[in-house]
Formats: sequence, structure tokens, C-alpha cells
Amino acid sequence: MLALCCGCAGPGGGDGGRAPGPPTGVSAEAGSATSVHVMWNALSGVSAYEVYRGTVKVDDVPASAHMLDITRLTPATAYVFTVRARDDEGRLGPPSREVRATTPAAVAADHSAPTAPGGVTGRAAGSRAVQLSWTAATDDRKVVSYDILQGGVKIHGVGGAQTATVVTGLRPGTRYSFTVRARDAADNLSPAGAAVRLTTAPGDDGGRDTAPGNFRVTTHRADGAYYIDLAWVPPRVDGVVTEYQIQLDGQPATSLVWGGTPPRDKATHSFYAGREAGAGHRVRLRARLPDGTWGAFSAERAVTTGVQP
Repeated sequence: MLALCCGCAGPGGGDGGRAPGPPTGVSAEAGSATSVHVMWNALSGVSAYEVYRGTVKVDDVPASAHMLDITRLTPATAYVFTVRARDDEGRLGPPSREVRATTPAAVAADHSAPTAPGGVTGRAAGSRAVQLSWTAATDDRKVVSYDILQGGVKIHGVGGAQTATVVTGLRPGTRYSFTVRARDAADNLSPAGAAVRLTTAPGDDGGRDTAPGNFRVTTHRADGAYYIDLAWVPPRVDGVVTEYQIQLDGQPATSLVWGGTPPRDKATHSFYAGREAGAGHRVRLRARLPDGTWGAFSAERAVTTGVQP
């Protein structure tokens, strides 16, 4: 399901009289046999988040964070999680969509930690993001997850089958140090891999590598009116992109918010452009990244109603 809003502000932020909207981009990944890592998109205008396991609130998270490790869970058990946002007035928004994660089975008497991830490399992806990759760690049983640390503090977690991630929401022209460590089902932690030090690009380019790719624009006519048809490849960032902003002739025109499963490989959308043939327009779009910031704009395309390229 795709929700549309014209001239929208950012999703879910308080507007002075309404409760925040539901957090988007919520995901859950088992971190061990007794823990699950939950993440969500940051919202503007909120003071805190509440994270629920089923109907039970498990913790409050400050607005500056958009992740939580939920611990003391039962091995080999399926769990359901939701997140709610709270504003400065104490208004609590509706719950996010439910996400599910199943903890792996516990392994008896496992005291052997995984090896450290090797070959950690990275590169700056513009001024506000970096891309990290590493060689898989090994374990006598199985690596269940990886912790990503920034300056020694865990900022993210990914599944044990994943050996790359994108860290967003960084500051332009700033030097960072990242390390990666592996975790098994018994919560044994490996030593951290070698630190990789990266400096984001100066200025504020919005992170060019976060722009939608292969952006194409055409038009079609239906019921006496013309529509502009868009197709693009979502940016390759860690997490889920649920919202895009379309800019028409240099002005924000429409925001798209996916309420179901957002596309990962190819996205399309059509919107009304009027009844006049031969009308020229310039179109581009950008994605709201999982950390709540806007990515870079796509290339701008020119299109004329009734004329195919």
C-alpha cells in the first residue's frame, strides 16, 4: 500500500497539536539466542521512543537514538516488536507495523567466542555516510550477528550472514573510527576487528551515494489526462527506505510513503500532470534514509506530456 501526501513535512513529527505518527522502517534481527536488535527510522519533533515486545513495553529510547538491543529473551522463540514515538508534550503516537524475529536455539556449554572479523574496509559515501565491509568471522557453532561500533560504542547490528553495511547520519568533513565484532548464539563476543578510519567529504552534498539510481521519466495518457511515470532503483543503504520526495519544476510536489513492503530492486510511481499536451516539466526525487535524514537527489529529468523520449 502506498500513501501519498502533497507538500508533506517529514513523517510523523509533531505539529503542535497532534501526536507523532508511527515510526517507519522498523526492523528486527536476532543478535543471539537471548537478544534481538531492533531499529527504526528517526522521526523529527519527538522526544523519545517506546519499544514494545508484544503488548509489553520493554524500554524507553531517547530521540537521539533509533535502535535498541532487547536482551534476556528465550532461545528458539518467535517475538513481535513495535515502536511508538512520544513528543515533548507527552503525546504518544500509534504503534509502528509489527516486525518479527526468532531467536536461535541455545547451545549448551558454548564458551568459545568467534574469531575477529577480518579485512575490515570502508569508504566515505559523500558527506554524511560511509560504507563498511569485512570478511566473515568463524565460530565453532555459528556466527549469529555482527556489532558495528563507532569510537567503541555500538551503533548498529546486522545478521550473521551479512558482511557489509552503510552507516548514515554522519557529519560532513569529520573523521570517524569504526570496528566490527562477531557474536554467537551464546552471546560470546569476538575481539573487534582492526579499526578502519574514514573521513566524510567536506561540505554538505547530502551524500551522493544515497541518491536513487537509474532514474527514468515518461508520460502516458488515460481518461483524457496526462500522467508522469517514474522508475528508479532505490539507494543501496542498510535498512529500509519507506519514503521518497518528488520535486517537480524545482518545488516539492508529492511525498510517497510505502505502508507495505517497500521495493528494494526497482520502484515505480505515476502521478497526475494535467490535461494539457506539450507541457514541459523537470522531475527529480530523493529518499528519506533509515536514520531519518534525506539522501541526495537523483539526476533531474525533463519530460513533456504526450511526448515519449
